[in-house]
Amino acid sequence: MEKETTGGCKRCLLFEMAGKDDVIAQVEKTRQLLKDDERSSDAEYKRRLELCKECDKLIDATCLKCGCYVEIRALSKGAHCPGKKW
Repeated sequence: MEKETTGGCKRCLLFEMAGKDDVIAQVEKTRQLLKDDERSSDAEYKRRLELCKECDKLIDATCLKCGCYVEIRALSKGAHCPGKKW
């Protein structure tokens, strides 16, 4: 994790910043709301998050290009990265 001078956590995901159990529960709840054919696979989800963690636009678990929480956006099979990384 890399802290910015503004106090934000550059290239951090939600579960790295907050209570891990709370975040995992919320992500899982959101994942369960998606239909099977709308949900990205576990492998695809992890791949997407790894790409997000390498991006300069990820600060405080938020994509600065679109304003989403990347851990939620990456859940949906039909979602895409606004920076065209996935």
